[in-house]
Amino acid sequence: MQNVIDSFVSLGHWPSAGSFGFNTDILATNPINLSVVLGVLIFFGKGVLNDLLDNRKQRILGTIRNSEELRKGAIEQLERARARLRKVEIEADEYRMNGYSEIEREKVNLINATSDSLERLENYKNETLHFEQQRTINQVRQRVFQQALQGALGTLNSCLNSELHFRTIRTNIDILGAMQEITD
Repeated sequence: MQNVIDSFVSLGHWPSAGSFGFNTDILATNPINLSVVLGVLIFFGKGVLNDLLDNRKQRILGTIRNSEELRKGAIEQLERARARLRKVEIEADEYRMNGYSEIEREKVNLINATSDSLERLENYKNETLHFEQQRTINQVRQRVFQQALQGALGTLNSCLNSELHFRTIRTNIDILGAMQEITD
């Protein structure tokens, strides 16, 4: 390497015909000098350029790997989120259906309970009406019977004398005695 540097230094000390500078006239420049300069640049620049390109390539590949890993992680998270979403949607549908069926069940139970209550009230009303009718019929019978008895007693008392009256009572007592003997 020292030799190469020395050769550049020695190139700078060559006698020149005037001032030091770049000659832009390609036909006037020395093709050997240009080939040497290009050779040196290619020889030393090749390693540096290769190192720069390799470093750049490694950074790009690392970035691509990181991006791929992040993409895979994001895809996995997305799949887990979709699975959770499907599970939650299924549970929501089940809750919704269970809620609707529970509402329907409660509605049917309420209707049945109301129907049973109405039926019991109707039966109670009918029993109460029947009881009141029987009580009223019995009261009317008692009054009719009392009025008939009073009318019969009044008729008997006015038509019967006391001897006929005693005879009727004796006959009734005999009939009652005979009935008592039959029952014993």
